[in-house]
Amino acid sequence: MNSFEFKNPTKIIFGKDQIQKIATEIPKDAKILLLYGGGSIKKNGIYQQVTQALSGFEFEEFGGIPANPEYSILLDALNVIKTKKITFLLAVGGGSVIDGVKFLSSAALYEGNEPWEILSKRIPTAKGMPFGTVLTLPATGSEMNSGAVITRAETKEKLTMGGSGLFPVFSILDPCVVASIPERQIANGLADAFTHVLEQYMTYPINALLQDRFAESIMQTLIEVAPAILKDPSDYKAASNFMWSCTMALNGLIQKGVPTDWAIHMMGHELTALYGIDHARTLAIIAESHYTYNFEAKKKKLAQYAERVWNITEGNLEAKALAGIRKTTEFYQSIGIDTKLSDYIDNYEGTAEEIARRFEERGMTGLGEHKSLSPTDAENIVKMAY
Repeated sequence: MNSFEFKNPTKIIFGKDQIQKIATEIPKDAKILLLYGGGSIKKNGIYQQVTQALSGFEFEEFGGIPANPEYSILLDALNVIKTKKITFLLAVGGGSVIDGVKFLSSAALYEGNEPWEILSKRIPTAKGMPFGTVLTLPATGSEMNSGAVITRAETKEKLTMGGSGLFPVFSILDPCVVASIPERQIANGLADAFTHVLEQYMTYPINALLQDRFAESIMQTLIEVAPAILKDPSDYKAASNFMWSCTMALNGLIQKGVPTDWAIHMMGHELTALYGIDHARTLAIIAESHYTYNFEAKKKKLAQYAERVWNITEGNLEAKALAGIRKTTEFYQSIGIDTKLSDYIDNYEGTAEEIARRFEERGMTGLGEHKSLSPTDAENIVKMAY
């Protein structure tokens, strides 16, 4: 196992009727900006619960943060923060809203001229404006980590950011919110969380026994609850396990002491930036090709995954590893997610070359756990995913 340090300061408040606890978690003298997405929280009762909890505070609102939080819209929110002298941010939404608030947390204290530099120059945020979250869509794990992904439509870019100053102060996780989530978004959440675990697990053996079993248990839980939560989102037991699995998939715990990959995410981000395909679905598009292309480097962990997660005991190491890839694709498809780029767009020719060009331009010349995947390798992987 590799050496590591681990600190996660986010306070989790989990369970039914917990939104009211916002009032005890925010400083009484805070001036709050409440941020949310397209307005679904006003239809499912979450907005009413949040604003009631904030009734004793001074707060402003900013709605309309889209899926794949858009830089230009976030600049409008940043202007509100500065003109209204906001001191605390509250994200009410899924990963996109929370990621957008993380950018705002960083940008609010950024001393440079152009906040996009935080992303383009990969500047880590050591201190941000404090913020909390009310999770409405389990998927990304952003409610308990310090990373974010921001989109800029003007340049068709989707870049990552992070830093120790971007952990939420608190996150409220009420599984009851899952009942109002559309089936497509639940499927996305399942796929997103599942792939988050794969990216931290599907590398090479390093004798991190507990970390492997943490990861495997999260994947097994997602597989087990997927049919139930898709059939009945109001099933509280299934919703609880779904929500907590999504959070545990990317709160930093399972990646400590082990190598991690993230190449699937880097390629997937480009598909979203270019075509607007749902983030989780871009991961499903790339996964099979990535694991097939890197089969020799990953076959030991693929075989272990096939045995422990999918109970595949027949065949030699290579046969089990191939079965693991197949079962992964079948899982995505079983929850209604297509796994080829041609399932989403017609004019896909040239996509692989464009992604390779972007990676080269940004200096992203060594992806994956070994930092050995070149832009040309990425081009080949994306072509396999057509």
